[in-house]
Amino acid sequence: MSLTRRTVPFLAVTLAFVLTAATTATALRGGELDGFSIGRLPAAIDEETSVSDFEYEWGDVSFTSRVWERARDGGGFEVVLQILVMRGASLTDLDALHAFLAEYHERSPDEWDLAPFDNGDVPALHGDTEAFWTPATGVGVEVRDAFGILGQEELLATARGITFGDPA
Repeated sequence: MSLTRRTVPFLAVTLAFVLTAATTATALRGGELDGFSIGRLPAAIDEETSVSDFEYEWGDVSFTSRVWERARDGGGFEVVLQILVMRGASLTDLDALHAFLAEYHERSPDEWDLAPFDNGDVPALHGDTEAFWTPATGVGVEVRDAFGILGQEELLATARGITFGDPA
């Protein structure tokens, strides 16, 4: 009888810990962001990674951004991954999004080395540390690995894991 009395509280505490850890891990794995579903994130996103959402405007475009970052050994933080959903009348197509992002990221549009990538039926471009596309007129999505932590393969896999029903 005393073994049962000790076992039940132990199991209850253990179950609570497992459920809390599972909820935290699930929250770090993606979810909804401004009408889009983040279905896959790189393995580098783990319990040591914090996640924050931001909303802001720049150049008549509204942004909804999710950022994953982790503490550096010497202090401070580094961004591991950023996903941006942008909405604005100027984002008419992929060329317009490219021009907008070049200005936003202070890059020369002519010198920005980009290539097409397979993102289903949606035309998309990627560079070494970013991938972006326009799923609908007035909507742009960008996935960024600004510090090159993840690598291009993980970046593109993450981008391909973002889905939408009706992005407008």
